[in-house]
Amino acid sequence: MAEHDNSYKLLFSEPKMVRDLLTGFIPEELVDQLDLQTLEPVRSSFVTDDLRDREDDIIWRVRRKERWVYVYLLVEFQSKVDYWMALRLLVYVGLLWQDLVRTKQVKRGQKLPPVLPIVLYRGKRPWTAAVDIADLVLPLPGGFDRFHPHSSYLLLEENRYSDEVLAGLQNVVAALFRLERNRTRERYGEVLKALGKWLRGPENESLRRAIIIWIKRVLWKSGIEIDIPATDNLEEAGSMMEQNLREIVRTGTRKGRQEGRQEGRQEGRQEGLQEGLQEGRREARQILIRQLERRFGPLDEKIRERVATANLESVMEWADRVLTAGRLEDVLA
Repeated sequence: MAEHDNSYKLLFSEPKMVRDLLTGFIPEELVDQLDLQTLEPVRSSFVTDDLRDREDDIIWRVRRKERWVYVYLLVEFQSKVDYWMALRLLVYVGLLWQDLVRTKQVKRGQKLPPVLPIVLYRGKRPWTAAVDIADLVLPLPGGFDRFHPHSSYLLLEENRYSDEVLAGLQNVVAALFRLERNRTRERYGEVLKALGKWLRGPENESLRRAIIIWIKRVLWKSGIEIDIPATDNLEEAGSMMEQNLREIVRTGTRKGRQEGRQEGRQEGRQEGLQEGLQEGRREARQILIRQLERRFGPLDEKIRERVATANLESVMEWADRVLTAGRLEDVLA
């Protein structure tokens, strides 16, 4: 998975996320044949002949009557379209089948199970790559075409769906699309309240935590560094985010105007921006320390020094682990 983000893999390890993806974005005639209550994850590491592991696959299986159907999900983070995607999926599905045969889940004389390959594309540019491997093979006259493989994937382009369509779906995947595309405090508050209502109950506890981790990664990658509570209450997290976002925007705007008036030059504005970014990084480290203390108690000076000198990428990674790690050592591993 290009530029793999563990927060997305964490999200799609939840059965409700996969069900909502299938019911909200897959053709109805396909979904109606599946018993979505039978969804279960599949081990997603296949050892190829050259012993290289694949760890980035998101694979589930679901019953269609007495047969299993495999759902192979690839989340594409590249802004650049992958011309060879059809070839990649053909190889990945082949590895899945090969593993099922090798582990004797499919025995000699049996048929291989059907696979639904899905590419979830999050880039801004329209997808232009072939969706069938046959379109990547040079055509030749004289009957050669019948020997070419035909294997296509289902393409889901996040930016193809309008806000009106997404808002009309009571669907967790649609809600996350809205959050990712419209990063305003008003939209976050609106969507998080809806998610909080949909995902009440202990059965959705791990999904609520996964969503909060995902939101933190989305916000921080946007350059917004805020404190999110160590809680699985999405509505509480939304209120705190709205409050902090409002203060960040107000403070940043005021500081920018002051710098602009004082310097009156582009250099001055850029210097003010750099100072603001440095201050934001310091605040991110302080926030992480507070989160660690809430979860694990007082920290010794070595841990504090390690956090204070860490780069922002490490701070982001550690903050992701706070909600799920059982020990302080697991957070900072």
